[in-house]
Amino acid sequence: MFEDYSFTVAERFMRYVQIDTQSDPGSGTIPSTEKQKGLGRLLAEELRKMGLNKAELDAYGYVYAEIPANSDKQVPAICYCAHVDTSPDCPGGNVKPVVHKNYDGGDIVLPDDPMQVISPDEHPYLKEKKGDDIITASGTTLLGADDKAGIAVIMDMANYLMAHPEIKHGPLKILFTPDEEIGRGVNKVDLQKLGAAYGYTLDGGELGSYEDETFSADGATFTFYGTSAHPGYAKDKMVNAVKIASAFVASLPKDELSPETTEGRYGFVHPMEISGTVEKATVKFIIRDFITAKLAAYEAYLKDKADDAIKKFPGARYEVHVTEQYRNMKEVLDNHLKVSEYAIEAIQRSGIPVKQTSARGGTDGSRLSFMGLPCPNIFTGEMAFHGKQEYVSIQDMQKSVKTIVRLAMIWEEKS
Repeated sequence: MFEDYSFTVAERFMRYVQIDTQSDPGSGTIPSTEKQKGLGRLLAEELRKMGLNKAELDAYGYVYAEIPANSDKQVPAICYCAHVDTSPDCPGGNVKPVVHKNYDGGDIVLPDDPMQVISPDEHPYLKEKKGDDIITASGTTLLGADDKAGIAVIMDMANYLMAHPEIKHGPLKILFTPDEEIGRGVNKVDLQKLGAAYGYTLDGGELGSYEDETFSADGATFTFYGTSAHPGYAKDKMVNAVKIASAFVASLPKDELSPETTEGRYGFVHPMEISGTVEKATVKFIIRDFITAKLAAYEAYLKDKADDAIKKFPGARYEVHVTEQYRNMKEVLDNHLKVSEYAIEAIQRSGIPVKQTSARGGTDGSRLSFMGLPCPNIFTGEMAFHGKQEYVSIQDMQKSVKTIVRLAMIWEEKS
């Protein structure tokens, strides 16, 4: 089926990662950075050149496109989704991708900073990639495989299907979103315009991985109030909010309930940011667990710790504000079993062992699922994301293209 096809996924990926699309959590605009639209414009233009008449970039930075059905059957419209932004956690401008052909299984030393070494000892998945062609950044930036690998996979899928009209499929919708990395990826999505019944994000890691479960997530901000006074005359007057916030954070357990001490199905409370002055100090948390009900228990635990902290500082007080971020997509997907069944079959038909996993994080699919578009996550090969040692296998991306082409076929066959 793909014997005579020259994949375009690697060439596209190499071009896309050189376009700076970092999102900005401190911005109040939508998208958070105007530069994300630069890639969006390019993608819409490339889709139109493939022959997709319905391909557009909207004012909020979303790209919508459609590959029309070529089947006589009534097939549900399926959406493939990826995000254009890259993480603000690491430098993301002036990315210089490097291809390491026929990877030999050893350390990969990045050329612009030899201190950056991607070692199979620290990245065990690399041990499975010997002989593959590995793309990395040059050592001073992230690569952007999260999620430009997903974008390139979807674009190559569209390129293949437009060139092979004999492959029968229903209506296929394409959605590229901004600001996923800062939790705003679907804030302005127009699901009516999209017109899909089911969806799949292309934002997963290892070959064959399929995620139908994510964390549930809340954010919490604790604000501590003290009393300011001239430090030279502050005895029995000053109540230092910085010290209260510090005591609160210091009281959290060191060996549990934190990202650095948990794995698997264990959740956590994670202080992300602390700032303030004598009069007012804030601590911002993210709170995660696969069982949604546990979030409330974690939040009550933090309030108890805050109560204990202010008792040590007479005259202090605090406020807490909790916001829902996203919920475990499995709560929705368990009511739409064929969405997972067809994806697993597509991976298997591509000759790939399935690795069904639970994501210790969230994707756009988490929120889309609760908005009415059941939307699990499929592999692209992106690894070690959000850092300078990010990498991706070209062969993994190609196999992802094969998988989602076959997935479109399965939806048509079974309709």
